[in-house]
Amino acid sequence: MPLDVLMPQLGESVVEGTLTKWLKAVGDRVEEYDALVEINTDKVDTEIPSPANGILTEILVSPGTTVQAGAVLARLQTESESGGKPSVSESTPGAPAPAGEIRTASPGFTQPEPQVGQNPRLGFISPIVARIASEQGVDLSQVAGSGQNGRITKDDLLRYIELRKTTPGLTQPTSTPAAHTLAPRARAETPARAEAPAQPEAPTLQAERAQVLTDPAQPKSAGLAEVIQPGSQDQLLPLTAVRRAIAAHMVFSERTSPHVTTVMEADLSKVTAHRQANKASFAQNGANLTFTAYFIAACVQALKAYPIVNASWSEQGILIHRAIHIGMAASLGEEGLIVPVIKQADGLSLLGLARTINDLSSRARAHKLQPDEVRGGTFTITNHGTTGSLFATPIINQPQCAILGVGAIQKRVVVVQDGPNDAIAIRPMVYLSLTFDHRILDGAIADNFLAKVVESLQNV
Repeated sequence: MPLDVLMPQLGESVVEGTLTKWLKAVGDRVEEYDALVEINTDKVDTEIPSPANGILTEILVSPGTTVQAGAVLARLQTESESGGKPSVSESTPGAPAPAGEIRTASPGFTQPEPQVGQNPRLGFISPIVARIASEQGVDLSQVAGSGQNGRITKDDLLRYIELRKTTPGLTQPTSTPAAHTLAPRARAETPARAEAPAQPEAPTLQAERAQVLTDPAQPKSAGLAEVIQPGSQDQLLPLTAVRRAIAAHMVFSERTSPHVTTVMEADLSKVTAHRQANKASFAQNGANLTFTAYFIAACVQALKAYPIVNASWSEQGILIHRAIHIGMAASLGEEGLIVPVIKQADGLSLLGLARTINDLSSRARAHKLQPDEVRGGTFTITNHGTTGSLFATPIINQPQCAILGVGAIQKRVVVVQDGPNDAIAIRPMVYLSLTFDHRILDGAIADNFLAKVVESLQNV
């Protein structure tokens, strides 16, 4: 039988993706781990590797199609079927391995082999890390990860392999692993997170959001679509998967939540002084200390003081999240924007926040984020002031309850209190806008939350 290429579950909460393009054509010979197809999930592009050596005989899903985890994308004719060397499932005694299970032909090799995708103990395992670990016989549970949330990177694995050569006691392979089949995992269900309740991202909500732009029941803008015709000098920009995802999510959010925005300003004199005094020491520790770290730290303090802001709406009640996962909107220029998430932000120091911000921002620009790194946020910050905007009214990132907009930091003339008297001074000021879901928050709570953010920034 041909070998099915399955749509893997690319993260703990990633159950579907949109196929953007095939990297191989029917008739191409592929090696195990060769990139076969590109999948877009939440604006993150991920390459799906070939599960075995063989020839691509059939493509079942066209570009632009959204598929669920476990769906069959294509079929391979393995080398054993075409007269080449036997596949692992044929050379291994017993029944063939189910899709997603790793089998080896070497009975002496006992190290557990890694699977591509989300591992409950190790985090996300990339195809290249899985391949190197299998080839070198490395038990990934012995490798310390330096990536986001302890993710094991290629460099971590290579350092461990070099260290193993010179350090007695580190696990060595008992034999050379034989060729094996690594099929992407496709789980129908995923375990709930231990640290926080699951996000109320029910399939019905996903379906509604996906149909927002095409639902004929939606009101049209006074028939503009019927009267605006493209002229000879007009240019039509095709909609990318990212732009479609952004558009659907924004329209869905506006339809879902009654948006209200409140605005305050903060004096960043102490933040500016603290940053200036600590930039050098942070740089020595491998971190660029940006203002974003201070805004996120202030939001953490405010979310602790007003946990109802760290919540989502559901028909059963208001779901308050125990964990604080803060998303930070990052611009990708003409490609749109993406919101990487700082998981467990309340457990990070200012240095830890700075390092995480640097890592996520650089990988976002390089399109190297993993799907789970843009999911699970409970509150979002967008720094629109980087382009000079003073204040804005951002759209809530569903299913969250609020989003903080940070304007440009400007030196302005303000009235300050100098002892018993008032005085005029020049201070670095910033406008902060909080857009919130009025189903969950009333004005007083929203204002108290924003005032707490201001207080934290002015008392660093």
